[in-house]
Amino acid sequence: MIVVTTPTGQIGRQLLARLLDAPDLAEPVRVIVRDPARLAPEARDRVEVIQGSHADPGVLKEACAGAGQVFWLVPPAVTAESVEGHFAAFTEPLCQMIEDQGVERVVTVSTLGRGIAKNAGQISASLAMDERIRATGVHHRALCPPFLMENFVGQAATIRDQGAFYVAMTGQRVLHTCATGDIAATAARLLRDATWTGQEDVPLVGPDDLTPEGMARVMSEVLGRPVQARLVGFADYRASLLGHGVSEASAQGLADMARALDEQGFYGAAAPSTPEHAPTGFRTWCEQVLRPAVLG
Repeated sequence: MIVVTTPTGQIGRQLLARLLDAPDLAEPVRVIVRDPARLAPEARDRVEVIQGSHADPGVLKEACAGAGQVFWLVPPAVTAESVEGHFAAFTEPLCQMIEDQGVERVVTVSTLGRGIAKNAGQISASLAMDERIRATGVHHRALCPPFLMENFVGQAATIRDQGAFYVAMTGQRVLHTCATGDIAATAARLLRDATWTGQEDVPLVGPDDLTPEGMARVMSEVLGRPVQARLVGFADYRASLLGHGVSEASAQGLADMARALDEQGFYGAAAPSTPEHAPTGFRTWCEQVLRPAVLG
């Protein structure tokens, strides 16, 4: 049995489709979902559905019964009172299930920066999640992307109406990226394989070495209209988040994350690309995902 969390989310939705389309899928799939109506219609009748949150120990116990592999992603919570507390509220029940019910393999969505990132908000909390899971002794793969290309989809209206996107950075540094489709593809391969062992990171770094200005040039060419990259200071970024209803803790965590990425550079030029896990180039992603989001 394969358990998939966040099956209606950006990554989980693509992962579920890849699993169900795989001709070599040998195990049934069980999903944990708050609202089953949000499942893709083509998936709804082909999976076992456990309704609820994967932070709920009772829900997780039911979902993990007889499961060998678990795909684990902690959803964002912009209203959380504590970033670390939010991750721990999900992770501790999982660790208990690993120890009590014999889950053999866990694939988590994590981030680059292990051993480098310091005081990095949500990144630090994600890396601490991995360490807690690994302490159980379970076989574990942490999928470690840098900046997600899909972050720009959230700015599609701004790109369309203002001809600009915003990044919290102090200068034009290389910012490596990854498409969520590549994360889903890698997770699907791992979940279909019941032979791997041990605990390892799997970096997913796309093939481009682009600064925000470089990304803006690619967007301009693909969209057929001028697009500018506008850099935002960390205090202004935090204030903007608060103005959009993000909690004090989450806003501070995201600002700390942006500052760490800028100062410590673990999403930058020093991170080598990994085409075997993250082959999608930024231009291809803009053509396939951003252009429809911006232009309709």
